[in-house]
Amino acid sequence: MRLCVVAPTYNESGNVAELARRVAASLGPSGWELVFVDDNSPDGTIVRVREIGAGDPRVRGILRIGRRGLSGAALEGMLSTAADCVAVIDADLQHDETLLPKMLDALESGRADLAVGTRYAQGGAAGGLSRTRESGSRFATTLAKRLLGVELSDPMSGFFMLKRTDLVALAPRLSPDGFKILLDLAATAGGKLRVAEFPYEFRARNAGESKMDANVVIDFLGLLLAKATRDAVPVRFLFFVLVGAFGLLVQLAAFLALRGGMAFEAAQAGAVVAAMTANFFLNNAITYRSQRLRGRALVTGLLRSYVAWGLGAVANLAVATWLHGAGWPGPLASVAGGLMGAVWNFAVANLFVWRVK
Repeated sequence: MRLCVVAPTYNESGNVAELARRVAASLGPSGWELVFVDDNSPDGTIVRVREIGAGDPRVRGILRIGRRGLSGAALEGMLSTAADCVAVIDADLQHDETLLPKMLDALESGRADLAVGTRYAQGGAAGGLSRTRESGSRFATTLAKRLLGVELSDPMSGFFMLKRTDLVALAPRLSPDGFKILLDLAATAGGKLRVAEFPYEFRARNAGESKMDANVVIDFLGLLLAKATRDAVPVRFLFFVLVGAFGLLVQLAAFLALRGGMAFEAAQAGAVVAAMTANFFLNNAITYRSQRLRGRALVTGLLRSYVAWGLGAVANLAVATWLHGAGWPGPLASVAGGLMGAVWNFAVANLFVWRVK
């Protein structure tokens, strides 16, 4: 098996058959496979993939339950194969699949370690993007280059290919969250992969709706922060801390609103509950969006967060009191207790509230 082409999908039932046909036309009769990694699409994408695979053994599907995100889907697909090289391509037909043989040749001939389809090198075009989205894409590209030193003309591209051995070496340091897997790969590799770029014209989406929304922007900013700190702090923990900082503002506002007609203890208790509630809903929308709770699970998750984070408050107080008794200055002991509480809250949120796998 020379090549595995991975296409992450969510609600792409109208595109998968045409992508399979085009990939087959570009790569020939053998030596490749096409893997659709589907995040449990409600439109029956995986059913359509299995129908295609029943008539073509080169096509198979992976169904993911309880987790979402393009980067994670791409990683699972690429790590599921024994092929020598792995590629990622969008399922919406916006990428130019006819470049796949040229990209594969660049890797197999030893001319490159990473082949990238680019919209922004000479000969490329972003015609399938609106003017607003193209401006946003170019700004993100400039930001990534300056902050992370990534030497790609289009680090936001989702169309690339590399050797499986290189992927396996980098995989432990890659984030399964987010949408910008190529940027993560390039930043993690730190310039050690020789790059060959292949200009192409970005097409309009064939069918279905774009997945571009506020979550993509959040994921991108989180990835920049994580890579700028050399992965010292996980992306999810960064978001958790930022949400917690906002929760402190909610707590202060709630305390000031309640203090006028309540005793101090009652106002503080009400403010803490308000902060925990705000933190839960923001974390559900941002930090844990790939495990977002809905319906009845949202209610039970909120109740679990009260229990779990209530214990975090106890841990915060216990650590701060112990350190202060050991001679630490009061403010320093308080901060240390807060950090302990934050780590505790993050750990139990992963294990007990959102149950991250």
